[in-house]
Amino acid sequence: MIDWPNVSASGPQDLGLKPEELQRSKCVLGLIPVVYYSVLLCVGVPVNILTAVALSRLACRTKKALYYYLLAVTGSDILSQLFIIFVGFLLETAVFHRDVPALLLHSVSAAEFAANHASIWSTVPLTVDRYVALCHPLLHRQISYPARARRIIAVVLTLSLASGVPFFWWSDMWRNSNPPTSVDTVLVWTHVTLIYFLPCSIFLVLNSLIIHRLRVRLRQQRSQEDREPKSAPPRRLGKTTAMLLAITSVFAVLWAPRTTVVIYHLYVSSVHQNWRVHLAYDLSNMLAMLNTAVNFFLYCFVSKPFRAAVRDVVLLRGGPLYPGRTLPQRQAHTNASISSLYTGHGHNKRSQRDSSPLSPRRARKPS
Repeated sequence: MIDWPNVSASGPQDLGLKPEELQRSKCVLGLIPVVYYSVLLCVGVPVNILTAVALSRLACRTKKALYYYLLAVTGSDILSQLFIIFVGFLLETAVFHRDVPALLLHSVSAAEFAANHASIWSTVPLTVDRYVALCHPLLHRQISYPARARRIIAVVLTLSLASGVPFFWWSDMWRNSNPPTSVDTVLVWTHVTLIYFLPCSIFLVLNSLIIHRLRVRLRQQRSQEDREPKSAPPRRLGKTTAMLLAITSVFAVLWAPRTTVVIYHLYVSSVHQNWRVHLAYDLSNMLAMLNTAVNFFLYCFVSKPFRAAVRDVVLLRGGPLYPGRTLPQRQAHTNASISSLYTGHGHNKRSQRDSSPLSPRRARKPS
């Protein structure tokens, strides 16, 4: 993002560069990435914090595993914005120009990859949960509950954070004039597999099964409607399923350019040889990081309960945090009281009618 010279433009002698400066390449976008990431950070962090508060309220109220999975996705997005955008792109690259100790540089790199993997893999349990809910509803009622969802999230986040450790040895090939080593090749392919190919394969398979299941149900409902004209109208695509498809589709679209550029750079070109690859890399990074700030708008567009929760948070309107724990008991007690009241009232009427003496008209015998 800094205006570093491109050594492919002319020879090193013409540019008068030192040997360590030959590893730096020119960013033709100038200050545009700095402004972009600053705006994205100023908008994305508050929006994700608002999302986390709203989802926390919904999770406490409804006790649904769905909101815990969405909460994990939001928390991982916040980590990505702090480590990747704020520390990586803004502080290291734009402010310090990567003039920091090597140990700190590699440690931050490992933290960036860990947050990146956590942000992406937090969506996988959500996809699995929706698949089980639609294709195996009876099983979903048995295995989907908040305690298990929290355990699954803890395991996924732990593995995602641990997967960032090998990237402590990630080589900054974008500013390294040496050809990539075998370690660089292994790390690059591990990275693109973890952040794109493997999760996208899971999303593709499960979403295809979900769509196939919904089509089968639709055909069954239509055939039932033909036999029974007065049957209920066919069910449409559920909002939760639509939100899942939107989240996974946006991720696949926004991260595809970066994955392509990373592989292209590994085998075909490098930044010090072609500035266009550096330009493509910067633009693809900007698209990929946009994925950390768009989920809030997808939730607002699809989910009415989420919009209501956000409205309550913004207007500082609080409610009972655990109505799911207290209200059903009160409601059951009230229903039981009302039921016993009406039952007792009807029983008293029948008792009075059975025990009351016959009226003169009923007691009169036919002559």
